[in-house]
Amino acid sequence: MELGASVRCQHTWGMKALAASIGFIIIIDRRRDKWSAVKASLTRIAGAFPGNLQLVFVLRPSRFIQRAIADIGIKLYRDDFKMKVPIIMLNSVSDLHGYIDKCQLTRELGGTLEYGHSQWIHHRTAIENFAMTVKTTAQMLQTFGTDLAETELPNDVQCTEELLSAHTDHHSKLKDELKLAVKQGATLLTCIREPVTRSANSKLSPDELENVATVERLLAQLDETEKAFDQFWTKHHLKLEQCLQLRHFEHDFREVKLTLDNLMEAQAGFSDVGDSVTRVEHLLREQKQLEEKGQEPLEKAQTLALHGEQLIQNNHYAVDSIRPKCVELRRICDDFTNETKKKYDILGKSLELHKQLDKVSDQWCEAGIYLLASQAVDKCQSQEGAETALVEIEKFLATAKEHQLSNPKDTHNHLLFAFSFPKLEDVQEMFDKRQVSLKKLAAKQTRPVQPVAPHPESSPKRASPKTTRPAGVGGPLISAFRYSIQYYSTPYFFSFSHIINELIETERVYVEELQSIIEGYASEMDNPSLLHLIPSMLQNKKDILFGNLPEIYEFHNRIFLKELENCIENPELLARCFLKRKEDLQIYEKYCQNKPRSEALWRQCGDSIFFQECQRKLDHKLSLDAYLLKPVQRITKYQLLLKEMLKCSKNSEGTAELEEALATVLDIIKSVNDSMHQIAITGYEGDVSELGKLLMQGSFNVWTDHKKGHNKVKDLARFKPMQRHLFLYTKMLLFCKKREENTDGHEKTASYSFKNSLKMSTVGITENVKGDNKKFEIWYNGREEVYIIQASSVELKNTWISEIRKVLTGQLEACRGKTRCDPMMLPSSCRSV
Repeated sequence: MELGASVRCQHTWGMKALAASIGFIIIIDRRRDKWSAVKASLTRIAGAFPGNLQLVFVLRPSRFIQRAIADIGIKLYRDDFKMKVPIIMLNSVSDLHGYIDKCQLTRELGGTLEYGHSQWIHHRTAIENFAMTVKTTAQMLQTFGTDLAETELPNDVQCTEELLSAHTDHHSKLKDELKLAVKQGATLLTCIREPVTRSANSKLSPDELENVATVERLLAQLDETEKAFDQFWTKHHLKLEQCLQLRHFEHDFREVKLTLDNLMEAQAGFSDVGDSVTRVEHLLREQKQLEEKGQEPLEKAQTLALHGEQLIQNNHYAVDSIRPKCVELRRICDDFTNETKKKYDILGKSLELHKQLDKVSDQWCEAGIYLLASQAVDKCQSQEGAETALVEIEKFLATAKEHQLSNPKDTHNHLLFAFSFPKLEDVQEMFDKRQVSLKKLAAKQTRPVQPVAPHPESSPKRASPKTTRPAGVGGPLISAFRYSIQYYSTPYFFSFSHIINELIETERVYVEELQSIIEGYASEMDNPSLLHLIPSMLQNKKDILFGNLPEIYEFHNRIFLKELENCIENPELLARCFLKRKEDLQIYEKYCQNKPRSEALWRQCGDSIFFQECQRKLDHKLSLDAYLLKPVQRITKYQLLLKEMLKCSKNSEGTAELEEALATVLDIIKSVNDSMHQIAITGYEGDVSELGKLLMQGSFNVWTDHKKGHNKVKDLARFKPMQRHLFLYTKMLLFCKKREENTDGHEKTASYSFKNSLKMSTVGITENVKGDNKKFEIWYNGREEVYIIQASSVELKNTWISEIRKVLTGQLEACRGKTRCDPMMLPSSCRSV
């Protein structure tokens, strides 16, 4: 260790193992220096030497004066050096040999020890740097390992992937650091061993051997650290990968489970066993569609369960979480398969039963109706005639047992029959009522009866109870029966339940017709094999021709039909279906708005071969345009059926809801009708959709009265009223002139040419005009402009006034929130109402 220009510090080479306990011996060679250099060296050693000291040898300056000064200085300043060890002053190297063996001294001190100070410093510095690198690397690995051990596993796929990526990147960087450290150590070891490598005769000094051992020890320590880190990382990385597998499995499980639950819910909704052969066949088709729809989710569930079992076999740490999910997936798959098989079995038996009973019951019911219709009313007025008719009925009813057609409610399958054979029940009810009436006649004649013939067209001979209705006896016979049965307390043949059945049956037919249009026409327009048959004017215009018909079909098929079918057992819920789906039924407004464009397109290309081919495949009796009217007809059908239901349930529970449902349907029809008129407005430069809701529309006689100069004279001269069609919106009142045009020989098409508009925020009204109770006034700007409007009736006038009053009252309510404002700053409508 070199302390100055000629100061050298040397370890005691044979005593390295005892250095810690014995201490260092320092030799200071100052033979060529002055006393000041000796003093500076001793001062530095006293204050800065890091280890324990045993002895300090100082070779005095060789010149006489400097030696004398050194002797005196050492005596005077010994206490200043603050050394607790002896300082021995030597005159020559030979004196030094008396204390230290020559083999422990370097050549410059008369010894034989091979020592390169600069090389020693270089190696020692490199070793200390390498030791620091090893320590730092070990600390980095330890810190990273602690972080890994304390990291909580995420609960979702994305966070797990991010964590795995971050940890992997960090691990790669640390591995690179390890490689650099190992490379640094190997390079250092090669440098220390270089003399031996360069010459076979060379030997390493004890110091170099110690350096080699130190570097090898550090490399071994680094290797052990790396192995321990790799072992820990392998376990942690495996756990992260298993965590990611688990999160993927859980994510897939949730998706598959949701799909399977929806599938099971849809299957649970198939509780109907059918009330006819057609219905059962339809249910079988729906069940088949559901089964096909469920194949893909079931396969995914089975595959996912198999994947979960593979994770378990691979010793996944979350076995307790994976195994129940696999069991759940297989259970749901088995439940769906078993339930599907059960449904097929029930529907198959129902179909077979319906086919057999249809065949027998049709014959029996027709014979029964024929029997009842053939019993002449005039012959039943006597006691004998009534008794004879009763015997005939009882004999005929006895034949029901032969065909196993007893009252459906008396059979063990009454739950099935109660809704499956309304015709059989109706005939049974007819017989019951006829029997009650005949028993009364047979017991006692209470009043004279005017004989009534069944029907002038049907007066067949009385048939035997077992006689089958003759071929060709149809409508007239049943009409005669209904006519004659009225006398026997059957005033209303179609009951509330019949109307519901008709509504549901026609709804099913409606849905099937919509499906046939979409699949047989709309989908075929995308069929490559039929593209050559499609006219050029029809290309890419499917949306114009069919409008939002697919949307209507999806709503009725998926939602409305099922809700109506639920009303079979709960008729009181019917009105709520219409109230609940009021907003959904607004889709008809969009369809009707598109109808003029659709009809115009049909007139251009309706006779093309494409439509003829589609009609032939569907075996439709009517062309497509007739079926495109079905949605318009359907919304009107709802109105008629609801009115019939109100007649049947007048003043009974649920009447209020039926009235509200009818009002809902009428509002929809009105909205559709208004929208049809609205789309025919021409010449209005603004956007009618920004005018608010369309409240009313209709045609009126209009006079104008303006106070502005010549306009006043001009308008007063107009004794003949203008014909104007008014559109009342929440924000604007439009005045239009109605025009009718012929379109290619078809019926006239109405359009409304825009003439004027009034903002509802600026108008006022005068409800009564002297001399005509059908007139009212609309004015604005202090009556600078007045429009005298004449309705076709007082009722229509009052309706319009009521709607206008609601708009202005709403504006007034809004204005009342500004009571602190200047009233003159409010809109005129707020001041004039």
